[in-house]
Amino acid sequence: MTTAGRVDLDDVAARIARVLASAGSGVGRHALNPVEQRLSVALYRLLAEGHPVPRAVLAERLPGSLDAVDEILDRWPGVFSDAERRVVGYWGLALNAAYAGPHRLTIKGRTLSAWCAWDTLFLPQLLGETAEVESTTPAGGATVRLTVATDRVVHIDPVDAHMSFLLPDAADVQRDVVTTFCHFVHFFPSREAGERWAAEHHGTFLLTLKEAHAVALRKNAALYPDLFR
Repeated sequence: MTTAGRVDLDDVAARIARVLASAGSGVGRHALNPVEQRLSVALYRLLAEGHPVPRAVLAERLPGSLDAVDEILDRWPGVFSDAERRVVGYWGLALNAAYAGPHRLTIKGRTLSAWCAWDTLFLPQLLGETAEVESTTPAGGATVRLTVATDRVVHIDPVDAHMSFLLPDAADVQRDVVTTFCHFVHFFPSREAGERWAAEHHGTFLLTLKEAHAVALRKNAALYPDLFR
């Protein structure tokens, strides 16, 4: 993962894509299949409209049946539904009423919750929209603000902001991605602040926001090869 103290971004992105693609499938895959790719992006974009997503509406967006959508969603971890089986949270994105975390992104005037800091970096490309991001740090309660376009981070405040990261474990992700991965991925106002926090959390390491965004785009390309190459 690291060489002479430098993070191998390609390796990090490949590991994450492999874990996410394998989640719920029981096999070691490196990408979602074509149907899963389309379903995943359609679900993200419907959820970003700010309302619970009925599975029947999702099925209408795809060349498949409601039963096929149910089979995929019921197999995947990281899918959260309400009492009516409408999706209210999916792999890093949630309605505020379903999950009120420290990471928020506003898209077209709608404020949504992200599960971890890194989600706010890969979601804009998948959604095809620019996001205004506001994140509260776990140590000291400082606020980091970003503007993230589909292909780059446009604005960072404070300018020395960094992000903690943790390589996910497939079994942990299958069991509970939020507590085993997301709770370790945060923005910090400076490298020094991030290093202090990382020193107390085994397995975590720091990325610059340029590095974190590069990993985000590479993960998208690896996981969705038919849509984001």
